[in-house]
Amino acid sequence: MTPLGARIRELREARGISLKQMAAALNVSSAYLSALEHGRRGKPTGFLLHRIIAFFNVIWDEAEELQRLAEMSDPKVTIDTGGLVPEATELTNRLAADIGKLDAEDLKFLHNELVRRSGKSRA
Repeated sequence: MTPLGARIRELREARGISLKQMAAALNVSSAYLSALEHGRRGKPTGFLLHRIIAFFNVIWDEAEELQRLAEMSDPKVTIDTGGLVPEATELTNRLAADIGKLDAEDLKFLHNELVRRSGKSRA
């Protein structure tokens, strides 16, 4: 499941809306919407994302959060490590091979560490 898919499902269930009802309102198939929620489809087009935002009638911060989640919800990521240090290629391949073995706590730790380290000054 992608971050966006999880949030869409959360919003839909909190409002008591079935998958079929939402799919009909957005003029997409329930199979597509299910695949989007489960992470078997990539991020939606900008047009569909705006329709989802309007469907849930969310504004400002929540709409921005859905847009941010959409950007972080590509389930088939490709990482080009060409030109980077060998450690970047090794880390990328190790993550690709082992990500399914990590639990939610491990993933959260790695995420937070990456955010912390990628933002630190290198001066």
